[in-house]
Amino acid sequence: MTTFAQAADDYLRLRRRLGHDLADAARQLQSFVAYLERIGAEAITVQAAVDWVQEVAADPTSSVWPRRMTAARGFARHMAGIDPRTEVPPLGLFPSRQRWAPPFIYEAKDIATLMAAARAMRWRVPAATYETLIGLLAATGLRVGEALRLERRDIDWGEGFLRIVESKFGKSRIVPVHEDTLTALRSYAETRDRFLVAQATTRFFMSVRGGPLNYPVVQQVFRKLCDSNGIGAETPRRPRVHDLRHSFAVRCLAQWYRAGEDIDALLPRLATYLGHRDPRSTYWYLSASPELLGLAARRLEAGEVTRSEHGGTNTPELLH
Repeated sequence: MTTFAQAADDYLRLRRRLGHDLADAARQLQSFVAYLERIGAEAITVQAAVDWVQEVAADPTSSVWPRRMTAARGFARHMAGIDPRTEVPPLGLFPSRQRWAPPFIYEAKDIATLMAAARAMRWRVPAATYETLIGLLAATGLRVGEALRLERRDIDWGEGFLRIVESKFGKSRIVPVHEDTLTALRSYAETRDRFLVAQATTRFFMSVRGGPLNYPVVQQVFRKLCDSNGIGAETPRRPRVHDLRHSFAVRCLAQWYRAGEDIDALLPRLATYLGHRDPRSTYWYLSASPELLGLAARRLEAGEVTRSEHGGTNTPELLH
């Protein structure tokens, strides 16, 4: 292992011990280290970092260059304590101009279309893999990485739940799933084991070669399925696979609103199910959908009418 590669490995190990989730930084640093080796750099310089950042063509208004510079700068700060020749790129070279954008909310027909398109893929194993993966994400709201990291032993077939082990923020949780979801997972496992004789991983979802699924490949396949079936064609932002999680949360909240449920009482349950640190993160979904905002506003107005008619003051706050 080269000096830069060893230092990057030590840096990532240290940061992870401090509780940081560095999945994106790890991918970026691998590319940065390869670039430094390719140009024969003896130390990190500002110019080398800038050249590497801009090596990837990107819209200057996007978050691509700022994210790459953040990864390079963090590593440079680490290296500065090891090699005095290291130059740490100053802040502001690639300021982030990213603005929050509402997620794409998939309708039931969109999910059915995507699963049918996956099922029609040429090869049997990828077809079963992507149909089942999309269905699982839509039915449970799992993070994509959580689904890809599922081990066979993480599925309790008898009790009907998934074990999500040390996910974001280092949290683990139990995710109960519907019987239909278990049936679909079991069917996929049977197909996978029948057609994949050589298996090089214990992960539940596998590639056609018998290894673990690669996140960027999943994103690429999902985008092709959306584009080829016109999903989100008329929206300003292209739908992402992670938006299946947003859609699950919005759908749950909308159903509770329509049923007249106490949202304040139920949000902590949804937060726990989704693996959020606290319910405040889950309240974000109230602003993610115009439908949800409308339902919340009507509920709030109805509560105010009730108080004015009956002199009550105990209507719960719905929006914080």
